Amino acid sequence: MTGTSDLFIRRPVMTVLVMCSILLFGLIGYRHLAVSDLPNVDFPTIQVTANLPGANPDTMASTVATVLEKEFSTIAGLDSMSSVSTTGSTQITLQFSLERDIDAAAQDVQTAISLANRRLPDNMPSPPSFRRTNPASDPILFISLNSPSLPLSLLDQYGQTMGQRLSMISGVAQITLRGSQKYAVRVQLDPLAMQGFDLDADEVAAAIDRQNANQPMGQLSGPHTTLTLKASGELKKADQYRDIVVAVRGGRPIRLAEVATVIDSVENDKSGAWFFTPNSKAQTIVLAVEKQPGANTIEVAGAVKALLPKLSETLPASVKLAILRDGSVAITESALDIQFTLLLTLVLVVLVIFLFIRNLSATVIPSLSLPMSVIGTFAVMYLLDYSLNNMSLMALTLAVGFVVDDSIVVLENIVRHLEMGKSRMQAALDGAREVGFTIISMTLSLVAIFIPLLFLGGIMGRLFREFSVTIGAAVLVSGVISLTLVPMLCSRYLSEQHGRGHGRLYQLTESGYQLLARWYGNSLLVVLRYRRLTMAFSLAVLAATAYLFVVVPKGFIPSEDRGFIMVSTQSSQSASWISQVGHLMRLAAIVQKDPNVDRFMVNASSSSPFMLLVLKPRHERQLSADELILSLRPKLNSVPGIRAMLVNPLPINIGGRRSRSLYQLTLQGIDTDRLYATARTLERMMLDTPNLIDVSSDLQMDNPELMVEIDRNRALLLGVSPQQIEDTLYSAFGERDVSTIFGANDQYSVIVEFHPDFQNDASALDRLHVRSSQGPLVPLAAVATLRQGLGPLSINHSGQLPSVTLSFNVKPGVALGQALADLQQMTDSLLPTGVTASFQGNAQQFQAAQASMGWLLALSIVVIYIVLGILYESYIHPLTILTALPFAGFGALITLMLFRVDLSIYAFVGIIMLIGLVKKNGIMMIDFAIAAQAEGKSAVEAIHEACVIRFRPIMMTTMAALMAGIPIALGYGAGAESRQPLGLAVVGGLLFSQSLTLYVTPVFYLYMEKLRQGLGRNRGNGLEH
Repeated sequence: MTGTSDLFIRRPVMTVLVMCSILLFGLIGYRHLAVSDLPNVDFPTIQVTANLPGANPDTMASTVATVLEKEFSTIAGLDSMSSVSTTGSTQITLQFSLERDIDAAAQDVQTAISLANRRLPDNMPSPPSFRRTNPASDPILFISLNSPSLPLSLLDQYGQTMGQRLSMISGVAQITLRGSQKYAVRVQLDPLAMQGFDLDADEVAAAIDRQNANQPMGQLSGPHTTLTLKASGELKKADQYRDIVVAVRGGRPIRLAEVATVIDSVENDKSGAWFFTPNSKAQTIVLAVEKQPGANTIEVAGAVKALLPKLSETLPASVKLAILRDGSVAITESALDIQFTLLLTLVLVVLVIFLFIRNLSATVIPSLSLPMSVIGTFAVMYLLDYSLNNMSLMALTLAVGFVVDDSIVVLENIVRHLEMGKSRMQAALDGAREVGFTIISMTLSLVAIFIPLLFLGGIMGRLFREFSVTIGAAVLVSGVISLTLVPMLCSRYLSEQHGRGHGRLYQLTESGYQLLARWYGNSLLVVLRYRRLTMAFSLAVLAATAYLFVVVPKGFIPSEDRGFIMVSTQSSQSASWISQVGHLMRLAAIVQKDPNVDRFMVNASSSSPFMLLVLKPRHERQLSADELILSLRPKLNSVPGIRAMLVNPLPINIGGRRSRSLYQLTLQGIDTDRLYATARTLERMMLDTPNLIDVSSDLQMDNPELMVEIDRNRALLLGVSPQQIEDTLYSAFGERDVSTIFGANDQYSVIVEFHPDFQNDASALDRLHVRSSQGPLVPLAAVATLRQGLGPLSINHSGQLPSVTLSFNVKPGVALGQALADLQQMTDSLLPTGVTASFQGNAQQFQAAQASMGWLLALSIVVIYIVLGILYESYIHPLTILTALPFAGFGALITLMLFRVDLSIYAFVGIIMLIGLVKKNGIMMIDFAIAAQAEGKSAVEAIHEACVIRFRPIMMTTMAALMAGIPIALGYGAGAESRQPLGLAVVGGLLFSQSLTLYVTPVFYLYMEKLRQGLGRNRGNGLEH
């Protein structure tokens, strides 16, 4: 490598052209890099939906969910499977391993559905459908569509059309509608009128289906023309259905309008969405725009927003388009802030170099390595299909602090040779040769630090892989530049100091520096005389570091203010949809008055109502997202009849069942009675636990039910079968889809039900009649009795077993690790035989990350030891270099505790980085000491001289690294909350280790030298080094 430096020093044109090539390809790569909030993590997930309107949750679970789950369980690469069965609907979520190709998995899912179709209920209106989802990625845009005059069904059609247009934009994955109000014709039967005309619900439903026809009829082919046949059999609007004949009684046709109210309506009249601003409210249709994996979020969102004005021109004047939430805004702000931090760090690092060298040309030369290294890294990122996101930009910001280290070491050594009286060319040649091995050691060992992070599994591994590779690429590029460009520039442009006086600034500051260096040299001699005391102190720090690592509060992903809050709600299981809407409107009235909220959506669905609050820009509001949650929680929960769970969503959603809170614990068991009893007991215990808040359960077994108990013998005598009874009940109360209307762009349903006036209570069943096989209508009361009871509102499965998921948040100020440990002890003492518990989603990933932290840290140390051992051909001196690690770890952990910051994933990565940063000091000391001993000096003289001579570059590199960490540790700017723990760990570790390892490492060097010499005498030269 030293020969390579000589080559580049002697051939400046080649060096300049090579550097220009790096700049050119780096700038090209930068222009093509996507911009997003986090690295692309495509979590292969498929959601299957099956509908059977009117079926109760038991029926859906047993006849639909179980059948499909058995087929899905044979698919390769399936990590987890969960299902939720509610009235008329089953949703099954299939999560595959990260390595599974989602397209191939989708084909397997389609095959499984086809195999299951023959065992599914015959009266399902359509086969199960599926769609690909990515729980790790939120929609990038929510677009509200509302009108004060148009019906919602028409708005829904406009929304569908807009969705089709927007989905054609490059980078858009799919458009989904929230608060959908799809058109349908509703036939609301009057049981009294039907009884008067001797009709039952099934007869009316069959008549409607016969009267609405859309069949192929062929064509007429003559000698000259061909005529296509078309009939007017299809009915498309409610007024066309009113006149159809459903029966003939006494020679008189009975029209549908005589026994029913027929209206133009919507398919699901128990769902809706509302758009609120501080001064307005409107029912709305919301389009959720999802981007494709790897697409540039800002470009995709920009393209969608650019098309909206054109789409708006195609809509009626009364239709208003509004952006409910724009996810690209937070990404842009965060990217701009971290880019500003990157530029600020560049300035601070250059300032550090200038303050130590105090020479303009000597400052400019190593400073060029900063933009060169960063821009060169852009080319690597582009080749690896990475993006500009919080992780990669944070990696580049931190890299600025130590990519300059190599150049500083080379420059400082060349300046030292220049001051010996050598020419610029000779000083550059000799200086680069002397530290060439040191640069190689520093570069390779620092890159090796991040290798273990590549082995971090799961979604967290995907996140930090981009961070690790980006920072490793920057270090490698800087290593190349420090041994090529820097010495070449020094040989041409470095001011020759020999024989010339220094400037006034140099004279004013050099005396202070020399005084500090002499004091350090003298104090080091004192420490070297008290080696045992230093060793005892070091062992104490090592023990304290191990203790702190155990007791420090553990966290997961730090909360981040992204400008929105999710509010999930839970009402009484017996509450009707109208009652739920009333509760939600009272919550909305409270939120509407809050000055921190800019606009919000209320989504009122029968199963999972929620609110999406979009906050004002951070500089326009007084409270952060977390502070606003603390303010709103008691206000919203003061509304009787409803609970509100407020969540500031994590920057990335890591799977798990959809729930009302951030963390989930799932219980499973075959014995449902035991499972449900255990879940209720555990929920009560969690509600009484002070560390947990927003505790809720998806166990909903208290839904009021009306059991129709059929008297089979009586029914047989009267000529009525159980099948007829259930069909009639379904037609009356199940919102039965009896026919299909084929539109130009979609299909619409014709739904039969009893009129709402006859659906209020159990007395409605007294008016229900069933056609006997003997002819007359038989009252339901003649063949069945009614019994009120309680039943499930939803039934959940996990891994084909009945399950209950308990969701919870952690009280502010309480570490997630402590909360999960308390909950684990609770379940260990409570769970009976046959019931198991496991954390899901974010909590599961936290446990996996915590389990891997220890071995990752150990692996990092082992890897760095191996690399250093190979470079130095020694078993002993790598241990000397690594003696600074406990001090860095202690400084990082104590800093986190002082600032009351959890040891999160980000903070742990900061500790991993410290291993690479602090060992640089050891390398610079040990390299010089070994060379000095080779010249005949004693170990004490060699290490003392090495420390004093390398004091300046050690201080410079440490200060440069600090300047990179301080802006991140201060935690200013959009998204800075998540980056702050990493900055605190780096700054705290550097400050503490820097002040102590300048003394500890030399002491360890002497002990290791003594050990090496002893081994050399006893075993020969095999282990001498």
